[in-house]
Amino acid sequence: VMKSRRVQVLLILAVLSFLLIHFYFLPCSNNVPVEEKPSPVHILILSSWRSGSSFTGQIFSQHPSVFYLMEPAWHVWVKMYQNSAEVLHMAVRDLVRSVFLCDMSVFDAYMSSQKKKSDLFKWETSRALCSPPACDLFSRSDIITAGNCRTICGKYPFNKVEEACKTYSHVAIKEVRFFDLKVLYPLLTDPSLNLKIIHLVRDPRAVFRSRENAMADLKRDSSIVVGSQGTKGEMGPYNTMQVICKSHVEIYKAGSQAIPSFLKDRYLLIRYEDIVRDPLARAAQMYRFAELHFTPELQKWVHNITHGKGQGAQAFDIGSRDALRVSQAWRKTLPYQKIEKVQNVCKDAMDLLGYRLVQSEEEQKNMSLDLLFSQN
Repeated sequence: VMKSRRVQVLLILAVLSFLLIHFYFLPCSNNVPVEEKPSPVHILILSSWRSGSSFTGQIFSQHPSVFYLMEPAWHVWVKMYQNSAEVLHMAVRDLVRSVFLCDMSVFDAYMSSQKKKSDLFKWETSRALCSPPACDLFSRSDIITAGNCRTICGKYPFNKVEEACKTYSHVAIKEVRFFDLKVLYPLLTDPSLNLKIIHLVRDPRAVFRSRENAMADLKRDSSIVVGSQGTKGEMGPYNTMQVICKSHVEIYKAGSQAIPSFLKDRYLLIRYEDIVRDPLARAAQMYRFAELHFTPELQKWVHNITHGKGQGAQAFDIGSRDALRVSQAWRKTLPYQKIEKVQNVCKDAMDLLGYRLVQSEEEQKNMSLDLLFSQN
């Protein structure tokens, strides 16, 4: 009897041990093989107007792993245009942070409650908003032009923006409304973000010439940058250039020194002229920095879009063009008197970023590209 009771006790203990292992230990061990989804990489293309940033943005937008938005802070500046760029920095930063985290409710403050996806500024430049789940008529791996997207994908509801964003490993934003890197320090130290900054610059003389061609489009932005009085008179365009050039100097100094330490390996300076001289090498460099794979399809697209016959005449239009020739058009079309003035207000930026001053009209036309800006 004692023996059978002992056997019963052992059996009960065995059953209890099994249940304990099953309900307590196994759920933990089941969780071990499940890999956590990697945290997204956040890429901010930081630039100024007419610097090749729309094209550079497309290098990221067309990548099948990237959710891209072009200048979402446009909505902040349109809504709050009475303020200065400095005052608007915080609102712009908060909107950018929310977009990086795929929280699109931030647009409620700047857009109608009846908003659609197509109410977003330049939404059609985002391949991610032109393919599933934001639009079902293209494949996610397609290279999609803005024109085709605009025609077919505009009527989808706004909530598709957030839904799409959450399905990508990389979120990229192109923005021209930051003038101080220190404003971005809270984002660089935010544990919920993995932020990398690509600082895109362009020869100020080329920027000035391009701004002249798009003056009407840039009127409101220029007023926010220098105040409405600052835009008036002959010096108005140069006042704006002076602020832009100064901001590039400050951003570059802060980013390249990598002090504080959280900037280390998270800041990359790219000159537009270097992109158009060797598009594949520079695209590969930016992709490596952003932890993206440069696919053969994208290599072909980058080559074709920079080796076309287009003149690049339309503001914000990204079509196939002879990118190197277009980038140097200022040398044939900008009078030397204007070049001199731009060089005067942007001298520090040009010295720091490796752009050579031209000393005469003859030199302007004849200086070789190799002499015009130093190799990076």
